[in-house]
Amino acid sequence: MFYRENGQFKTSYRADQQIFTIRQDKIAILVLIAAAFLVVPMFASDYFYRAILIPLVIMSLAALGVNILVGYCGQISLGSGAFMAVGAYGAYNFIVRIPGMPLIPALILGGLCATFFGILFGLPSLRVKGLYLAVATLAAQFFSDWMFLRIKWFTNNSPSGSVSVSDLQVFGMAIDSAQSKYLFCLSVLVVLALLAKNLVRGAIGREWMAIRDMDVAASVIGIRPMYAKLSAFAVSSFIVGVAGALWAFVHLSAWEPAAFSVDISFKLLFMVIIGGLGSIMGSFFGAAFIVVLPIFLSLLLPALANLFGFEISTAGVSHAEFIIFGGLIVWFLIVEPHGLAKLWSIGKQKMRVWPFPH
Repeated sequence: MFYRENGQFKTSYRADQQIFTIRQDKIAILVLIAAAFLVVPMFASDYFYRAILIPLVIMSLAALGVNILVGYCGQISLGSGAFMAVGAYGAYNFIVRIPGMPLIPALILGGLCATFFGILFGLPSLRVKGLYLAVATLAAQFFSDWMFLRIKWFTNNSPSGSVSVSDLQVFGMAIDSAQSKYLFCLSVLVVLALLAKNLVRGAIGREWMAIRDMDVAASVIGIRPMYAKLSAFAVSSFIVGVAGALWAFVHLSAWEPAAFSVDISFKLLFMVIIGGLGSIMGSFFGAAFIVVLPIFLSLLLPALANLFGFEISTAGVSHAEFIIFGGLIVWFLIVEPHGLAKLWSIGKQKMRVWPFPH
């Protein structure tokens, strides 16, 4: 009964175009953000920050970028790991080679490096689509692996290809504790998620969705496919590049090219598919599913084994995680192919009309 829009009248176009058309949604999001910033730091431990919260926040940002390209524009990409790597190494080189480079401008410049890299490998989207485009973007992954492993300039002439950063600061405040790292990553996520939400609601977002639904019809009504596709690659690569820089700087602190392998590209694609294509909220649901579920299973399976009176080895737990995890992915895709965001949308719609059937 509390989730109704009765009495919430729109008296201007500005009010009708706001992000949250129902007041309850706005209040819920504000409460959720306030809880993430204020309540979570009161109870979370260092392990909870480093194992769950920080990876969840950064992967949510990366999945958001992938969702713009795959979900909203319909361009299948398997090069997300490469875009993360370009963002990480780009920001690293700006930090190393420019004395006194602040962290936030370095992240933005790293994201811009990923933008140009994404546009370069997005050019095949003007000619090919579907699986052919997926293979073309997969070339970006192999090229980045070779580039950062063989060209020593990108790794500051490191013999092993491994690089590291330390003494991170933002506005004079040190980003060294787990709590400060979490709050910084969460702030970046909130800002970029708000910008992405406004982009997909605007004219450029409608162009992306028109290209996704039928690119020939979109070109007939005056939408330029080249501009729409390359802009989607640019925006997506920027967000993914910033996420890659955060993953390297904040989460890993020391990394090598293998940290951004093709596995991370597939994980990001799974996040978008499971969470919901073409949904900002689906990016968060998919990231939570991929990041949190394996940790939950690693804790639950030994407890269940002890409950039934037998022990399970670490290797057995690992194999069982993969089996259950893969089975749940298949089950979710069969039950709701539009992702967890669709289930969330159906639940909200049911609340709006309850107790009536329509």
